[in-house]
Amino acid sequence: QMQLVESGGGLMQPGGSLRLSCTASGGSLDRYGMGWFRQGPGFGRDIVAAIAWNGRTTHYASSVKGRFTISRDNAKNTVSLQMNNLKPEDTAVYYCAAYLGPVVGGTTPSDFGSWGQGTQVTVSS
Repeated sequence: QMQLVESGGGLMQPGGSLRLSCTASGGSLDRYGMGWFRQGPGFGRDIVAAIAWNGRTTHYASSVKGRFTISRDNAKNTVSLQMNNLKPEDTAVYYCAAYLGPVVGGTTPSDFGSWGQGTQVTVSS
């Protein structure tokens, strides 16, 4: 079974940048659309960004559009999330997940199969 591992989280001041990575083992990501979700304290798990298997189609939550960029490198079996101009409200645990197909057609957690363990992002001065 494919396993996903996130890295790159940490503490950052408002306006700063972080880059999250998600690496897969035990399977190939090039069959799947991929997504990044986040879950803040007391909130549900919401989609942040998604990308089709070939990288040609992306989707962003309105709250991060223009600040975050999702990308993938199928040869390296990785998906990344570049986060710029971070805001305190971006504070959350970030998860990567594999969609149940090559093109992301849904944005709820139940539409996704394999999940990583999450990485904490804290934006604070």
